Amino acid sequence: MAVETYSIKLETKGDADIQDITEAVGAVLYESKFSNGIVTIFCPSATSALTTIEFESGCISDLRRLFDEIIDPNRHYDHNARWGDGNGHSHVRAALMGPSFTVPFIENRLTLGTWQQIIYLDFDNRPRRRELVVQIMGE
Repeated sequence: MAVETYSIKLETKGDADIQDITEAVGAVLYESKFSNGIVTIFCPSATSALTTIEFESGCISDLRRLFDEIIDPNRHYDHNARWGDGNGHSHVRAALMGPSFTVPFIENRLTLGTWQQIIYLDFDNRPRRRELVVQIMGE
């Protein structure tokens, strides 16, 4: 099975910035020579993550609220005490979600559901420039 590697560059706002990257992943897939296989997106960052959701304002608001409820940025984090950067909650949120997402594609189209988009979540406490790794395996 052949492999191709690409990247997607993002500018983020931090503080649980959530971006729909479905179109960007689809564009990378379109550039590839493959018709069928899998595409994996990976964020080389300890304070960001990838998943899917229905990308609409209500779901995004609910997701942000859930993160604030279960991983409150205002509680004590030993990471903050050690490094003084105030993003201990960002690391915990990213670890909970995970740094990669894989989706199959058929006839050069992602097999996502009608209301399912691929999202990138930047939990860091400041704006960042990010570069995602997109690896496509297929035929």
